[in-house]
Amino acid sequence: MSKINDFLTEAGIFFLATTDGNQPKLRPLGAHLDMDEKVIFGIGDFKDVYKQLLANPLCEIVACKSNGHWLRYTGKAVFETDEKYANAILAGAPELKALYNETTGKKMMTFHLENATAVDIDVMGDGESLI
Repeated sequence: MSKINDFLTEAGIFFLATTDGNQPKLRPLGAHLDMDEKVIFGIGDFKDVYKQLLANPLCEIVACKSNGHWLRYTGKAVFETDEKYANAILAGAPELKALYNETTGKKMMTFHLENATAVDIDVMGDGESLI
Protein backbone atom coordinates (compact mmCIF):
# COMPACT_ATOMS: atom_id res chain seq x y z
CA MET A 1 0.00 0.00 0.00
CA SER A 2 2.92 2.35 0.55
CA LYS A 3 3.52 2.54 -3.23
CA ILE A 4 -0.05 3.75 -3.72
CA ASN A 5 0.20 6.22 -0.84
CA ASP A 6 3.56 7.51 -2.11
CA PHE A 7 2.12 8.02 -5.59
CA LEU A 8 -0.86 9.97 -4.18
CA THR A 9 1.43 12.07 -2.00
CA GLU A 10 3.67 12.96 -4.93
CA ALA A 11 0.66 13.78 -7.13
CA GLY A 12 -0.82 16.03 -4.42
CA ILE A 13 -4.36 16.20 -5.71
CA PHE A 14 -6.17 13.13 -7.01
CA PHE A 15 -9.67 12.51 -8.33
CA LEU A 16 -12.38 10.22 -6.97
CA ALA A 17 -15.06 8.95 -9.35
CA THR A 18 -18.44 7.81 -8.02
CA THR A 19 -21.93 7.55 -9.45
CA ASP A 20 -25.11 9.45 -8.62
CA GLY A 21 -27.79 7.15 -9.99
CA ASN A 22 -26.47 6.53 -13.49
CA GLN A 23 -24.56 9.82 -13.70
CA PRO A 24 -20.77 9.67 -13.15
CA LYS A 25 -19.38 12.20 -10.66
CA LEU A 26 -15.74 13.19 -10.33
CA ARG A 27 -14.13 15.42 -7.72
CA PRO A 28 -10.64 16.39 -6.55
CA LEU A 29 -9.45 15.15 -3.15
CA GLY A 30 -6.23 15.27 -1.20
CA ALA A 31 -6.88 13.73 2.24
CA HIS A 32 -5.24 10.33 2.59
CA LEU A 33 -2.78 8.37 4.70
CA ASP A 34 -1.08 4.99 4.87
CA MET A 35 -2.06 3.25 8.11
CA ASP A 36 -2.57 -0.34 9.21
CA GLU A 37 -1.51 -1.59 5.76
CA LYS A 38 -4.33 0.36 4.09
CA VAL A 39 -4.53 3.63 2.18
CA ILE A 40 -7.19 5.61 4.03
CA PHE A 41 -9.17 8.43 2.42
CA GLY A 42 -11.19 11.16 4.12
CA ILE A 43 -14.45 12.79 2.99
CA GLY A 44 -17.14 14.82 4.73
CA ASP A 45 -20.29 13.21 6.10
CA PHE A 46 -22.30 16.17 4.79
CA LYS A 47 -21.11 15.86 1.19
CA ASP A 48 -22.83 14.17 -1.75
CA VAL A 49 -19.75 12.00 -2.32
CA TYR A 50 -20.36 10.29 1.03
CA LYS A 51 -24.00 9.57 0.13
CA GLN A 52 -22.94 8.32 -3.31
CA LEU A 53 -20.41 5.88 -1.85
CA LEU A 54 -23.00 4.58 0.61
CA ALA A 55 -25.44 3.95 -2.26
CA ASN A 56 -22.79 2.43 -4.56
CA PRO A 57 -19.38 1.77 -3.01
CA LEU A 58 -17.70 0.94 -6.34
CA CYS A 59 -15.36 3.79 -7.18
CA GLU A 60 -12.11 4.75 -8.83
CA ILE A 61 -9.28 7.08 -7.89
CA VAL A 62 -6.98 8.61 -10.49
CA ALA A 63 -3.84 10.63 -9.85
CA CYS A 64 -1.27 12.11 -12.22
CA LYS A 65 2.38 12.92 -11.56
CA SER A 66 4.44 15.49 -13.43
CA ASN A 67 6.65 12.74 -14.94
CA GLY A 68 3.75 11.49 -17.10
CA HIS A 69 2.79 8.56 -14.89
CA TRP A 70 -0.76 8.19 -13.71
CA LEU A 71 -2.44 5.91 -11.20
CA ARG A 72 -5.74 4.09 -11.62
CA TYR A 73 -6.88 2.70 -8.23
CA THR A 74 -10.22 0.89 -8.48
CA GLY A 75 -12.22 -0.97 -5.86
CA LYS A 76 -15.03 -1.01 -3.33
CA ALA A 77 -15.13 1.70 -0.65
CA VAL A 78 -15.34 0.26 2.85
CA PHE A 79 -15.94 2.81 5.60
CA GLU A 80 -13.87 2.65 8.77
CA THR A 81 -15.54 2.63 12.19
CA ASP A 82 -12.43 3.57 14.19
CA GLU A 83 -12.05 7.34 14.54
CA LYS A 84 -8.26 6.99 14.78
CA TYR A 85 -8.07 7.28 10.98
CA ALA A 86 -9.93 10.60 10.82
CA ASN A 87 -7.92 11.87 13.79
CA ALA A 88 -4.66 10.94 12.04
CA ILE A 89 -5.67 12.73 8.82
CA LEU A 90 -6.80 15.81 10.74
CA ALA A 91 -3.58 15.87 12.80
CA GLY A 92 -1.65 16.37 9.56
CA ALA A 93 -4.04 18.91 8.05
CA PRO A 94 -4.80 21.88 10.33
CA GLU A 95 -6.90 23.54 7.60
CA LEU A 96 -9.30 20.60 7.74
CA LYS A 97 -9.64 20.85 11.54
CA ALA A 98 -11.42 24.17 11.01
CA LEU A 99 -14.07 22.34 8.94
CA TYR A 100 -14.37 19.03 10.77
CA ASN A 101 -14.96 19.60 14.48
CA GLU A 102 -17.62 19.63 17.21
CA THR A 103 -18.42 23.30 16.64
CA THR A 104 -19.33 22.84 12.96
CA GLY A 105 -20.92 19.44 13.57
CA LYS A 106 -19.25 18.16 10.40
CA LYS A 107 -17.48 14.83 10.62
CA MET A 108 -14.75 13.33 8.48
CA MET A 109 -15.62 9.85 7.31
CA THR A 110 -12.79 7.56 6.31
CA PHE A 111 -12.64 4.61 3.96
CA HIS A 112 -10.25 2.29 2.17
CA LEU A 113 -10.65 0.25 -1.00
CA GLU A 114 -11.14 -3.52 -0.96
CA ASN A 115 -11.06 -5.97 -3.87
CA ALA A 116 -8.91 -3.31 -5.48
CA THR A 117 -6.53 -3.00 -8.37
CA ALA A 118 -3.89 -0.29 -8.64
CA VAL A 119 -1.94 0.35 -11.80
CA ASP A 120 0.88 2.86 -12.37
CA ILE A 121 0.68 3.73 -16.06
CA ASP A 122 3.35 5.54 -18.07
CA VAL A 123 1.62 7.80 -20.58
CA MET A 124 3.52 6.07 -23.40
CA GLY A 125 3.74 2.57 -21.96
CA ASP A 126 2.09 -0.31 -20.23
CA GLY A 127 0.85 -0.31 -16.67
CA GLU A 128 2.56 -1.85 -13.66
CA SER A 129 0.46 -3.31 -10.85
CA LEU A 130 1.12 -1.72 -7.45
CA ILE A 131 -0.77 -4.37 -5.47
